[in-house]
Amino acid sequence: MTKYIFVTGGVISGIGKGITTASLGRLLINRGFNVNLVKIDPYINVDAGVMNPFQHGEVFVTHDGAETDLDLGNYERFLGVDLNQHSNFTTGSVYKEVIEKERRGDYLGQTVQLIPHITDEIKRRIYQIGKDSDIDVVITEIGGTIGDFEMPPFVEAIRELAVEVGRENTLFLHVSLIYTLANGESKSKPTQHSIRKLQEFGIQPDLLLCRTSQHLDDSIRRKIALLCGISEDFIIEGLDTKCVDEIPLNFEEQGMGHLVSKKLGLERRATLDAEWVAMVDKLKNPKHSTKIAIVGKYTTGSDAYISVQEAIKHGGIANEAEVCIEWIEAESLTENMDLDGLFENIDGILVPGGFGDRGIEGMITAVKYAREKRIPYLGLCLGMQCLVIEYARNVANMIDANSTEVDEKTSYPVIDLMLEQRAIADKGATMRLGHYPCVLKENTKSYEAFQQPIILERHRHRYELNNDYRSRLEDAGLCFSGVSPDESLVEIAEVPDHPWMVGSQFHPEFQSKPLTPHPLFRDFIASVLCYQQERTELGDK
Repeated sequence: MTKYIFVTGGVISGIGKGITTASLGRLLINRGFNVNLVKIDPYINVDAGVMNPFQHGEVFVTHDGAETDLDLGNYERFLGVDLNQHSNFTTGSVYKEVIEKERRGDYLGQTVQLIPHITDEIKRRIYQIGKDSDIDVVITEIGGTIGDFEMPPFVEAIRELAVEVGRENTLFLHVSLIYTLANGESKSKPTQHSIRKLQEFGIQPDLLLCRTSQHLDDSIRRKIALLCGISEDFIIEGLDTKCVDEIPLNFEEQGMGHLVSKKLGLERRATLDAEWVAMVDKLKNPKHSTKIAIVGKYTTGSDAYISVQEAIKHGGIANEAEVCIEWIEAESLTENMDLDGLFENIDGILVPGGFGDRGIEGMITAVKYAREKRIPYLGLCLGMQCLVIEYARNVANMIDANSTEVDEKTSYPVIDLMLEQRAIADKGATMRLGHYPCVLKENTKSYEAFQQPIILERHRHRYELNNDYRSRLEDAGLCFSGVSPDESLVEIAEVPDHPWMVGSQFHPEFQSKPLTPHPLFRDFIASVLCYQQERTELGDK
């Protein structure tokens, strides 16, 4: 029978439920179990697609085109799997479905209520994740914090599900904070209150993960165990760390995988994760160190580009290098600045995705600097579009070239709204989303990276290169090294006479994983290290 694990959080938001869920999934996969995951977000938005990245972080796109919570990126990276549209749902999507059923008459005139109709829909979606016969464990993360106004329907639903499948087949994992005072004293009272609140909903945690800035002493464990009814053995320490990739290893050392398997009656299996151990060792003991600049629109939001940050790290792992990031706010960047001083210690430049006109000229300035100074450059989605605009203006002599997203009256709309997007009014889930094939041109940097003629990559955009200017740009020397199978859409642009300058209309960061770094990020960081070495050699002379 499929086993169900539910992860809740207490005391503060951002406690680390997502990384905990991903790490536990990793431990179970190491044991040979088939694991599926779902993230429930209590907000009323139907999905994350139109949410502000400053408030919510990035929108992670699955291969089937769902715009989801960023935690799905953590899940995919840690487990090495591709999730789908069923792996994330919200309060808004649940209520929308129930109301649509009521309008169709599916409830046969019943009074539609929170219980059982909303809770039944929540349970249906969780069961759907585990419906395949080969799924051994479903891990469900409940977003938000116990005690939030939005939480009760979801907590009640997982309580009911535990009754339906049997407590022997369910495990409740609670992640909570152990607060440390300025004098170094640890306080468990917030965690005690959090667990009491959970107990009021009829749920007794089986396993407690204590987020802490210092090691838990035995007295704290005993106090929590006594007052909250949790065995001391089932209290795990979640010590703060700068290297999130080592968290599964830390949990394994404390026996989390064994405790979960024991509680759920899962057979004992080997747990060796040599690949992950070797990866973490490379991460913590790099042979090289380099710095790149990310010139973006949301650089003040630490989670707005989380998949980009992780993919850069993966590219570093592939090259045994630590990659430090210098954040540059695109809106503040102008050609009149001392760009040589700003980029003095930078070995590579990356321009990520984004929407709207804010900061575009700063991004284009960064592209021009990278091209003229022959600094390795990687552009993602909007970053590719800025590459095309800059090349059109300064190489192809289309002086005021632009995107119609920025300037509808530009004389040279080299980037324009896709034809199929022009009749669309709604913003949510209407972009070009998810996997699309791309055909690569041989003898290019892109083909060199992938070493195959056709690739599948994830998209999230409305604007594309305008084919009316395609031949003119090619005549000026720009190479379109990746196109759609029917050749109607440009997917990759690169500058052939540059050491490494590539822009992709798709988002390669969504498919990069620690054990399988994305080829574009791997080769970008390799080119960054080559550039760094050349600069060092010139400096020595």
